[in-house]
Amino acid sequence: MFRVLFVAVAILLAQSATQLAAAQGSYELSGSSETMSEDQKVKQLIEYIRTLQGATFIRDNSEFAPEKAAEHLYSKWNKHASKIKTAEGFVTELATQSSSGTPYSIRFADGTTSTTRDILLRQLSTLAAQ
Repeated sequence: MFRVLFVAVAILLAQSATQLAAAQGSYELSGSSETMSEDQKVKQLIEYIRTLQGATFIRDNSEFAPEKAAEHLYSKWNKHASKIKTAEGFVTELATQSSSGTPYSIRFADGTTSTTRDILLRQLSTLAAQ
């Protein structure tokens, strides 16, 4: 009787270990092969702008809070997403300058200023490395 119970427990443990290993393997495969879509990358970039604490977005010599900048960039993406197919295209063609040709820039809380193009291309390469 003890032997039958022991074998039954051993079988159950083996099955559980096999199921756990299979589940972990499929999770690892889905995690490694899963990549962000271009739309998801663009949304991540816009969210990055939205969360820049203490920063000021400068467009056509006017200053905007990060939230307003994110709204503006999102509306441009919404309007032109059918023509712009990549996150890099979003940065270089939409998030770089106004229709007047004036480059967008961001002044950070520490007073340094950089073009939106440089900031977003750097952030895009960070997303690609993840």
